[in-house]
Amino acid sequence: MKKFLITGFSGFVSRHFMEYLDKHAIDSSILGVDIATPEFPLDNYRHVRCAYQDLNLLNRDDIILTLQMFRPDYILHLASYSSVAYSWKQPIISFRNNTNIFLNLLQSVSDLDLPCRILSIGSSEEYGNVAAQDLPLTEDHPLNPVSPYAVARVSQELLSKIYSEGYNLDVVMTRSFNHIGPYQKSTFAIPAFANQLLELKKNGFHCGDVIAGDVSITRDFIDVRDVVAAYYTLFERGMKGNIYNICSGNGVTLKTVIEMMASLLHLKINIIKNLSLIRPNDNKIIIGSNQKMTTQLGWKPQFSLEQSLRDTLGI
Repeated sequence: MKKFLITGFSGFVSRHFMEYLDKHAIDSSILGVDIATPEFPLDNYRHVRCAYQDLNLLNRDDIILTLQMFRPDYILHLASYSSVAYSWKQPIISFRNNTNIFLNLLQSVSDLDLPCRILSIGSSEEYGNVAAQDLPLTEDHPLNPVSPYAVARVSQELLSKIYSEGYNLDVVMTRSFNHIGPYQKSTFAIPAFANQLLELKKNGFHCGDVIAGDVSITRDFIDVRDVVAAYYTLFERGMKGNIYNICSGNGVTLKTVIEMMASLLHLKINIIKNLSLIRPNDNKIIIGSNQKMTTQLGWKPQFSLEQSLRDTLGI
């Protein structure tokens, strides 16, 4: 039985990761840790045995006790303050709760000399603003973070390299692009738009307004179910100390996504710009290359954008 420690357990990615393990009959024992209690059931699986522990990763003594007790084969490090907008409002809190928690985890694994693989989840935000001729972005493209959140993610990646090369920890890194799908909280853009549209539909409207920020920005959206399949692939076959883009390879504007969802619900909408929702110095276009994942490891996305949006809307 494979043992997974999942940090940031109460988010929607860990739920999909467990569903992936169960669907593929991978007998697993999971310990999920977070500072927020999960709002989903832990016992709906045939092949996954799951427990939850309240754990603040800023407390290294508690991390060490947990690692000593559970002794995982794999650590999926999802814990983060993942909102770019929040990082502009609270940069110190964002940095501490992205970088320091990861450093505590790495040092604890090193101190205990645990033979486990750590998957360090990074972000496409690390690339920053790029020129059109540089797209799609490959893993060797220079990093240029333009938000406090992105700086924290670059720092996490650099720490991963240091502990992989200097302390011989088995760390694999990702730069994960915008993932979407069922269970995602409405603090993120796509489910927030979906909620507005579903409210119009519920109230019997055939047209209406959708409030948004800058809908001209282009993002590479990938279904969360493809993301967790990539993460399991990296646990199994990823190369220690390597970085992998997790992306679809396709770019679409937020305006197009909103219009696609409206069309699926048979709604006519008018997008109203709210200036307070626009971030300072936001990346205008991010499209990744997934060639390293597809050619070296045989992973490829299975879900279309339309299917992801249908499942987000629940239709």
